[in-house]
Amino acid sequence: MTMRISTAFVVIATLFLGTPAFAQRAPSQSGAETPSTQSGTVVTSIQVVDVKELQPAVRSKVDEIIAQTSDTEIQSLRKSIDDMPEATSALKAKGLNSSQVVAISIADGVLTMITKTA
Repeated sequence: MTMRISTAFVVIATLFLGTPAFAQRAPSQSGAETPSTQSGTVVTSIQVVDVKELQPAVRSKVDEIIAQTSDTEIQSLRKSIDDMPEATSALKAKGLNSSQVVAISIADGVLTMITKTA
């Protein structure tokens, strides 16, 4: 399964997020095809993090990047998420959907979706 995400959307460095303990991880389905990005990066797990859970310095950087992202880019990102069942399942497990995703990061096989609610 291919997830079409432009590198412009890979906005948060691993340095900032690492692997937060509060993040939701979607379990891998054995025998299922592992999703990958256009660049060939294999996604092995998925995290869902609310922007409110980020440290203030990281949240400020995320807010800055979100402000510079066009509505067209956000819609494209959300469509890509909707096309990836593993991502939609991870969001649904937290009571969310792609319309609440404002940014993503892909590092070391981990897709981190940053969400914003109200």
